[in-house]
Amino acid sequence: MRFAPIVALMGCAVVSAVAPPAAVPLGREPQMRVLVQEGSRLALRADGEQLFEVRGLPGGRRSLRRFVLRLRGGALVAELDGEQLRLPASSLLRVTSNDPRGIWLGQRRYRGELRLSGRGGQLRAVNALGIEAYLMSVVGSEMPHQWPLAALQAQAVAARTYALQQRSRGGGWDLKATVSSQVYLGVESETPSTRKAVASTRSLVLVHGGKLINAVFHSSSGGVTEASGMVWRNQLPYLVSVPDHDQHSPMHRWQERFDLEGLRQRLPETGGVNAVDVLSRTASGRVRQARLQGPRGSLLLSGADLRRRLGLKSTLVSFEMVQATAPAPPEPLPALQARPVRGRSRLAQLTAAVASPRPSLLGGHGRQRRHVVPGMQLLVTGQGHGHGVGMSQWGANGLARQGADFRTILSHYYRGADVMPYQPHHDSAVAQAWPSAPAWRG
Repeated sequence: MRFAPIVALMGCAVVSAVAPPAAVPLGREPQMRVLVQEGSRLALRADGEQLFEVRGLPGGRRSLRRFVLRLRGGALVAELDGEQLRLPASSLLRVTSNDPRGIWLGQRRYRGELRLSGRGGQLRAVNALGIEAYLMSVVGSEMPHQWPLAALQAQAVAARTYALQQRSRGGGWDLKATVSSQVYLGVESETPSTRKAVASTRSLVLVHGGKLINAVFHSSSGGVTEASGMVWRNQLPYLVSVPDHDQHSPMHRWQERFDLEGLRQRLPETGGVNAVDVLSRTASGRVRQARLQGPRGSLLLSGADLRRRLGLKSTLVSFEMVQATAPAPPEPLPALQARPVRGRSRLAQLTAAVASPRPSLLGGHGRQRRHVVPGMQLLVTGQGHGHGVGMSQWGANGLARQGADFRTILSHYYRGADVMPYQPHHDSAVAQAWPSAPAWRG
């Protein structure tokens, strides 16, 4: 499953606001294992003068300021304080720190414990931490922190539910830190507003029929969400198609053009595309099946496969072969003057104007001027961004701006699901492992 992180769509800078995590909760707070980095080299360093501890090295635990782990010739090579240690490939190293600012791994900082290992020909770093600390970053990674509190709270409950449902499914981690699970960017994505959203919804999850729901979400639906059975194998009672409130999303309406050479590369079986015939659509209007006609023959694709092959933002799309166009050549710059204008030189203003992007093809954002060039192109007109199932993040923002609280937002997108404190029996995968574990509450 794939999510589109809104931070990327908005172009919002992630604000660094470092503070100690919340106090240790009462009861047993679930722990998450998040795969945060893979590669042939892992570089760690302390934040400031406070050292971190590495366990699993020969001779016992070591207190370090910097630590590099490499994969070399099937073995692990640890570099610390000018010393190199060769470790068995099966080694598991655990890195912890009492520093509330976390530990640097590459370009990001993480709370909790980092578990380093070498499996499958590459190094892996798994961040193990309490779910509430994990969510403080997830909310800020998935949504702009300036959004209304109710939208951030809805994201916190949905993300908590999804994360808990993914726990204890086997393997060395529960979730990835990318859009293949839900985006987690470490300490730098925490802000006062994301911490407040998590703390004010502490332990709350979405439950249907006594079990955690599959709380999927996406960026923007384009006006109407999709039923789960139209995208995946099962139709879940709480994931039905509902009207959305994402009209202000930059992806509510969009257009994309594909030239014939690009289509040939993406669809070598047909040698490109001469026409796209949509054979069936879902009740929400999304493409369910389409036939592509090309110079070398035809190809039958599902809507999901078509989206993947063309790299489309959604399947709520229509197709048209049109005369090829290209952006119009830039207009000549006016004559420069040396005098400053409103605090900046005329040259600086013109440079900024040239460097800024031209208006997009999206409705409501202006239309880019184009001129006709020889040949044909495939014009795709679409709505929304993502699979369209479950909560629309831009729709949650829209409802919050209308005054809805987080419970109202969640009940709109997850029909029939209840918001309640998590109990182990809500998840059959962990119920037996926690026979008497209490719910955790602040």
